[in-house]
Amino acid sequence: MATDILMPQMGESIVEGTITKWLKKPGDKVQRDEPLFEISTDKVDAEIPAPASGVLQDIKVAEGATVQVNTVVGSIAAEGEAPAVGAKAAASAPAKVESVTAKAAPVASAPAAPVAEDASEDEHARSSPLVRKIARDHDVNLAQVPGTGLGGRITKQDIMEFVERREAAPAPSASAPVAAPVVASAPSPAKAPASAPTSSVPAAIPGDVVPMTQMRKIIAQRMIESRRTSAHVHCMFEVDITHIVHLRNKMKAGFEQRHGARLTFMPFFVRAAIIGLQQYPIVNASLQGDNIKYNRHVSVGIAVALDWGLIVPVLKNADVLNFLGLQRGITDLGERSRTKKLKPEEVEGSTFTVTNPGQFGAVFGLPIINQPNSAIMGVGGITKAPVVVTDKEGNDSIAIRSLVHLTLGYDHRLIDGAVADQFMALVKKTLENWQEEVG
Repeated sequence: MATDILMPQMGESIVEGTITKWLKKPGDKVQRDEPLFEISTDKVDAEIPAPASGVLQDIKVAEGATVQVNTVVGSIAAEGEAPAVGAKAAASAPAKVESVTAKAAPVASAPAAPVAEDASEDEHARSSPLVRKIARDHDVNLAQVPGTGLGGRITKQDIMEFVERREAAPAPSASAPVAAPVVASAPSPAKAPASAPTSSVPAAIPGDVVPMTQMRKIIAQRMIESRRTSAHVHCMFEVDITHIVHLRNKMKAGFEQRHGARLTFMPFFVRAAIIGLQQYPIVNASLQGDNIKYNRHVSVGIAVALDWGLIVPVLKNADVLNFLGLQRGITDLGERSRTKKLKPEEVEGSTFTVTNPGQFGAVFGLPIINQPNSAIMGVGGITKAPVVVTDKEGNDSIAIRSLVHLTLGYDHRLIDGAVADQFMALVKKTLENWQEEVG
């Protein structure tokens, strides 16, 4: 008996989903709970595991198609039961899938080759496309990397730590030979696309017209709705974070050894924002008709840029977390956003949002408010610049300092300019006079 593969319901309010990529083709062997295909909904993108072990018998819904939840999108036959059916499906299904892919949303195309390239690696080296890209970039055999994720899955942190340890080793020659078997074992047809961009959005060809991905449609809709809903105003503050830069540089090695988590700048900004939101709760509030809802806790949306779009997972009740809890939560949300492991409820319920355009070199940004929030803080790039510094005696001098520009986008219907500036002044003061224990 074949096992039906259903379009899952990723949340109570979700009624349909778009298949963006099949990770297997008809005739391939699959293991129960192994990632089988990827979907996009109006809440979240996700990898869907196989409901049973066996052979992918057929694909009934091609990449790029949107169907109702509980629709049968394919089937899995018990291994050895229906080889003829599998072979027939393998011969016929690709034409259907490829024809849809050619005119479907860009998210459905480019990543297929990396999946095929890594299919021959050790069964225990379970990993995401992002991890496999990092491994290829650094000539790492994933079979050599211990995974700390669920079921031994290799996380981004696992591969980055492995790379850093190898690069720090005095004799790099020990790690170099292991890269060769990975390339040698890859099927030759998949070798050529290996150097292609791993983004889910293919390079644009002048003159082409392609449909928007499901995620891009949702982003477009929500950005327009936010602009129409909120009276957007922005203010910007220059912040001297020299002390924080020195503190992080001094503590990051020990922090990672003690806690198994990399020390980044983001928890500093999130903590400073939380302190400001507790002092100015109107910035953490939201409008509900003619009423103002003052949220009991601070739940921070962390904007994550993906190869195929943007998502804002939420660090729930961030105000009750210590610094280590913030760092671990931010890292976890970022990793699971990129590997499509978020649940629908994890992208809902934010009361304030932080976005970081500075990671790409932007000096500052003017972000659009993430509804139903009333404010969003943008973190610009950290740069060194000459600054006039005044000592305790009032003497001025010029010094090289690490500066960052923070922007607050706020809804002027709810938040007055004076309050927004006072909130940001407190954020600035907290960062420039950092006192909290980092761990």
